[in-house]
Amino acid sequence: MIFKEGTKSIPITKEMVWEAYKEVKSNGGSAGIDQQSLEMFDRQRTKELYKLWNRLSSGSYFAPAVKRVHIPTGGKLRPLGIPTVSDRIAQQVIRRYLEPRLECIFVEHSYGYRPHKSAHMAVREVQKNVRKYRWAIDLDIANFFEEVRHDLLIKGLERHVSEPWVLMYIRRWLEAPVQMEEGSIKTSEGKGTPQGGVISPLLANLYLHYCIDKWLEIYHKSAVMVRYADDLIIHCESHKEASHILTSLKERLSACGLRAHPEKTKIVYCKKEGRNLKGYPVQFDFLGFSFQPLLNQLRKGGSYIQFDCKMSRKSKVRIVGELRKLAFHNKSQRGIQDLANMLNPKIRGWINYYGRISRRSLKPVFYYLHHRMLRWILNKFKRFKGSKVKAVAWLRRITHSYPNLFYHWSLGYQLV
Repeated sequence: MIFKEGTKSIPITKEMVWEAYKEVKSNGGSAGIDQQSLEMFDRQRTKELYKLWNRLSSGSYFAPAVKRVHIPTGGKLRPLGIPTVSDRIAQQVIRRYLEPRLECIFVEHSYGYRPHKSAHMAVREVQKNVRKYRWAIDLDIANFFEEVRHDLLIKGLERHVSEPWVLMYIRRWLEAPVQMEEGSIKTSEGKGTPQGGVISPLLANLYLHYCIDKWLEIYHKSAVMVRYADDLIIHCESHKEASHILTSLKERLSACGLRAHPEKTKIVYCKKEGRNLKGYPVQFDFLGFSFQPLLNQLRKGGSYIQFDCKMSRKSKVRIVGELRKLAFHNKSQRGIQDLANMLNPKIRGWINYYGRISRRSLKPVFYYLHHRMLRWILNKFKRFKGSKVKAVAWLRRITHSYPNLFYHWSLGYQLV
């Protein structure tokens, strides 16, 4: 090990701190309020890890303030809390200690931030369910991470955690102040867990496990739920059942200090005839995908309509916004290999996420990408004299000569 062994009152070992550090480093992330990046932390790693272990294992560790930033999501700004590097490691220590025992109680259809479960698995489950059930409740919990009640969360933890030191540290994280973007400090008022904290997803899953998951299992056994963190779809056989569950669920959320978003929460009809069903929504978004009646082509000719999913419009708008922000069409001093090096990591990420469910729905994204590339060609090669026809011919030759230059070209998304 990188520091000497010792005996402390709390059974947090140096190995636990070391393993937590390795996970935090692999996940990356920016600096907290102390402005210490992972690179800066690594320069004095031995000293920093020893200090952290010494405080954690003696009960003298107190969580520093969390830095509040806002990130754009779906056209709005979502608050995100960024702990310091040391605090992320400390949270990871407790998360690794608690996660195995809490995993044993979580329900099968909860997919968010859990080992061996993924967003793709949740989307596939919803895909399967919309073909079996006619109705679905698209539940949006308003400001979930800001509204979690500390007293109810601790009550849920106490059912499974007997160690006072674990509860002590979790209370300290829940009560940690938040440094706002303008520099002011906001103190805890008995609710909220920072979205961005390492241990927050585990605590959120426990909170929603008792607030929604187990409640549905006990009182509405016929309904089928798919949950990814605070994104929730509940499948029902009839509109009457869906209306009854949604009414009861709103009361349950209120009792737990939460509320359904009045505009985003809705009951959706999930069959192909829904395109002619007036008065009811026939579309909902889940994890970046839009579920709705879609026209599918048969291999032998003809077509049919099926309720299925594709990349959502919000996701396309977000990606187009990313491409606009890059403004690579103005970087005429760079070569096409430079563009490939810049864009391929993003392209690979889009395909790995959206293409795994519906590769066809990425076509508009790559059409727009090729349009930006044509603008780059016209800016770079003055010999084309603003001729888009010549630019298209040049790009088509490149796609045929170097089909692996851009990641999406190697998968068949070439200029036609």
